[in-house]
Amino acid sequence: MTAQASAAPETAAPPAAGEQKKLWGGRFTGKTDPLMEKFNESLPFDKRMWAEDIRGSQAYAKALAKAGVLTEEEAATIVDGLSKVAGEWQAGAFEIKSGDEDIHTANERRLSELIGSTGGKLHTGRSRNDQVATDTRLWLYGQLQLIRAALRELIAAAADRAEAEVDVLMPGFTHLQPAQTVRWGHWLLSHAASWQRDDMRLRDLMPRVGTLPLGSGALAGNPFGVDRRFLSQELGFEGRVCPNSMDAVSDRDFVAEFLFASSLHLVHLSRWAEDLIIYSSGQFKFVQCSDAYATGSSLMPQKKNPDALELIRGKGGKMIGNLTGMMAVIKGTPTTYNKDFQESWELMFDTVDTTYDCVRIATGVLSTLRINPDKMLAGLSGDMLATDLAEYLVRKGVPFRETHHISGAAVKLAEDRGCELSALTVADLQGIHPLFAEDVVEVWDFNRSAEMRDTEGGASKRSVLEQVQKLRAYLADSC
Repeated sequence: MTAQASAAPETAAPPAAGEQKKLWGGRFTGKTDPLMEKFNESLPFDKRMWAEDIRGSQAYAKALAKAGVLTEEEAATIVDGLSKVAGEWQAGAFEIKSGDEDIHTANERRLSELIGSTGGKLHTGRSRNDQVATDTRLWLYGQLQLIRAALRELIAAAADRAEAEVDVLMPGFTHLQPAQTVRWGHWLLSHAASWQRDDMRLRDLMPRVGTLPLGSGALAGNPFGVDRRFLSQELGFEGRVCPNSMDAVSDRDFVAEFLFASSLHLVHLSRWAEDLIIYSSGQFKFVQCSDAYATGSSLMPQKKNPDALELIRGKGGKMIGNLTGMMAVIKGTPTTYNKDFQESWELMFDTVDTTYDCVRIATGVLSTLRINPDKMLAGLSGDMLATDLAEYLVRKGVPFRETHHISGAAVKLAEDRGCELSALTVADLQGIHPLFAEDVVEVWDFNRSAEMRDTEGGASKRSVLEQVQKLRAYLADSC
């Protein structure tokens, strides 16, 4: 064999009958390692985006026709064929074949089987780089709507209970120590306020998710003049288009932002769950989970464990892990598209599923939770009114820095006597400061203590009901 002959390029053998061509196979002549086939494929998880992949392809076919690349008849044939592919997915009849390495390959392969060579025109000017970015954005955009709907149900459940049980008093805590008198509804709304911020974050994220990368090609743009604004409108993105084709195919910020928003929401749910776990313990007995969200012990028949709340608390840690993993995937990738991004799907899918399930479980727990107002009231103690005692003297003109020390002396006197602060007589208090008068006994009223906090956002009944109305106004106006 001559040197010239030995240097001649190897001719690729034609595919065997029934063997599928790879979308990228023209450059390659050797077979792929079967382990690499499995390592590379994403269809086992990205098939969740089959509907979005078909929607994007149908819109792209229309855009190609609008640009004069396809005839109207060809575009209609492709759109109709893709509808048939969608019907197979919906019916669970779609047959996955060897070589279907991702959802794009599978759908295009099946389309060509149904309509023939016209199906091969669909990919004109399009890359899987802008296609997958589009599918991911479409899918996540729809999931955000579902998560927000569930989250808003949770917020509404908190508002409803806060209003219905507004008269129930309980101790508020700092450092897990009894601090001041609050209302059960006030505690509920403290968590609802964080959930409202979570909903705001998701709402603010949606336009950044709903921005179109399609028409960016592999990285440099589309050579056939497709109307990207038309595509954006067609896909429900309201005309928003990624401004740079290189960034469009490599941007996964929107996934990272979603993972951050979800992990922070799960942190908030975890703190709420931790409160309720504590409040349901034998030392407190403020609340009790319904049987639907609790389990028993395999050894101790008396136990009722708040498993739903503990699982929510645990899932919060998992979501933080997903966010960290996503940031690590992105950080080392050069411009533009890299296969590393494939790892983002499983993190995104898991975060969507976990967040949605946790919100729905939290709503179930909250809606069926039984409270024990008597135990909550019994958790209040006279020493929690020490601040109110100091404020009594403030209203008589004594500087707070002095009244704080005076009230502290009263607390010390009660401790030395082994009695409640409220058991001190007027004479006892006058021995500490002469401005204490007969009306000081009004201080020893827990309901009054809450009612005195009547500023916006405070613990008074009026304020709690006002907070409820504000939440409901938010839910009505911010869809």
